[in-house]
Parts: sequence; C-alpha cells; structure tokens
Amino acid sequence: MTYRDAGVDIDAGNELVERIKPLVKRSFRPEVMGGLGGFGALFDLSGKYREPVLVSGTDGVGTKLKLAQQLGRHDTIGIDLVAMCVNDVLVQGAEPLFFLDYFATGKLDVDTTVAVIGGIARGCELSGCALIGGETAEMPDMYGPGEYDLAGFCVAAVEKSRLLDGAKVRAGDVLVGIASSGPHSNGYSLVRRIYDRAGRPGDIDVGGVKLADALMAPTTLYVKPILELLQAHDLHGMAHITGGGLTENIIRVIPDGLGLQIDASAWTLPPVFDWLQREGAVENSEMWRTFNCGIGFVLVVAPDQLAAVQADLARLQLTHWQIGEVVTATGGERVRIG
Repeated sequence: MTYRDAGVDIDAGNELVERIKPLVKRSFRPEVMGGLGGFGALFDLSGKYREPVLVSGTDGVGTKLKLAQQLGRHDTIGIDLVAMCVNDVLVQGAEPLFFLDYFATGKLDVDTTVAVIGGIARGCELSGCALIGGETAEMPDMYGPGEYDLAGFCVAAVEKSRLLDGAKVRAGDVLVGIASSGPHSNGYSLVRRIYDRAGRPGDIDVGGVKLADALMAPTTLYVKPILELLQAHDLHGMAHITGGGLTENIIRVIPDGLGLQIDASAWTLPPVFDWLQREGAVENSEMWRTFNCGIGFVLVVAPDQLAAVQADLARLQLTHWQIGEVVTATGGERVRIG
C-alpha cells in the first residue's frame, strides 16, 4: 500500500506549495529571512525597536467556515483569519510582524486550498504582516468531503513605552466606535441557524447587497490606519469587538472601578443585523453580546483629543461614531447600553 492509498496525496501537497509561493511572497517584509520550505521561519527584529515588547495572538474564524463551504466561497475566508488575529494584537498598540496559518482537511483540493491561502496572503499584505510559514494537514477520516479547518498565529511588536494596557483610561473618556463590514467572524452558529430556518435566502436584498454577500463580507483590517493614528495621538485604550460583542469586549481594557455607558442611538443598526434580529426574533441583549452590531473596533479617547482624533479618522476614511463614555462604576453592572 501507499500513502495515497491511505488518503494522503504528497504530490498534491507539493503542487500546493509551488502555487502559493508567489502569493505568499507578496506579503514579505524586509525583515523576513529566507523563503518558504524550511523547518522554521526567520524574522530579523534587530534595529527596528529600542525596547521591543512582543505581542502574540491566535484565532480562527469559527463556523463562518461552514457557511463559506456551503456557499463555495473560499477566497476571502483567509482575510477573516488574518483580521481576527492582527486586529487583536493591534489593541495593545502593536504592529503585526509575521503570521503563520494552519489548514487542515480530509482530502486536499488544491484549487480550494490555493484560494483560501491566497486570501490569507492578501490579508497579510493589507496588514503589512508577512506570511512566513504555515502547515497544511491532510487527514483522511477527520473531515468530511469538502470540509476544512483554519487557525492563525500572529506575532507583533510595540515599543515598551508605547504599550497600551488601559492604565491611562479615566472616567469621562469618550468611546469612538469604528464601523465593521458586517458580522465579521463572530456569532455564526446563530447566523447559520437563522439563515437555515429562513430557507437560505442568499439572494435577497439587505441594504443594497445580497444577503450572502453581506454575511460573507470579510472582517475589516484596521491595522494600517490605526497604526497611523497612533503616531499622532495618545489614545487611552482600544478594543476589537469579537465574540461577546460590545457588552463584553470594551470592558476588557477598562480598569477596575470604571464602567461604560454606551448610547445605542448613536448609530443605526446595519441592515444585515436588522435582518438577523428580525428573522431570528433575537432579543436586544442577545444581539449586544453575540454580534458587533456594526461596530468592529473601539477607541478610548481623552475628551480634549476627541476632535483631532475624529478629524484623522475621517481623513483615513474610517466611518465612526461617538458611542458612549467611560464612567465610574456603580453597583455590579459595569456596562450599560441604552
């Protein structure tokens, strides 16, 4: 018997590597040493930072993968993977340096895998983050036909003196919410349940786009504009709105003794979320703690810096709203949305 008889095609794996090499190379930075194919990836950090603090993160895209496979849309799910990782490390003021991915499937379909990894490479390129390695695992009997799984790993760096850890946050600071592109990559177990119960109406219109397009819109990459913003402004904190929604993510960067008052009337619920809430009969409280509800990233800004920050956000073409403020915590409830 051969390895191919057992369900693993080494030749297909080799073909995949050759096809993704030019895609991956476009994401390289000057600090990358060597190319693909080694046992370890090399990155030269010397000369760039005086007191570098490394920030690492890992994530996946949850069951949005199931919807991507169901719809046959494999070219942007990799952008989601990168965004979930780089947006997380960005919260501490860190610049994403390099990225590694893990792709696992039952039987390797080279075209599908190239599309997925091409999206990962594109996400890295758009974030200024080098895709310097990864793993493709073909595991018969672990995944059904057409199924695959993804995970991503990111390393970033920030000068120790510029690290954002929430220590500067004060009562009276303003919350500035930056628009998301849609549900991003969170809440898709509920999204898929609602979508299936509605009869999978992917072609219906929601706010001028097809529902399937709205649900599969890749997660916004905030890295480059926010890093530029950080060069000009002393922000007090930032939050990436992922699982847990607005209710549970912003408070993670707020010191004990302080809370949040969020004004739900400050922005309009985007059409895709309106459809999900209406079709699924989802309570407001469940919406707030499951979805980003149109806010993908939040800045905590000193009141005297607000006008300047908002002006630069407009220049960077980031749609944003003043969505609330930091308050002194009273009682056991630290987050109020109303």
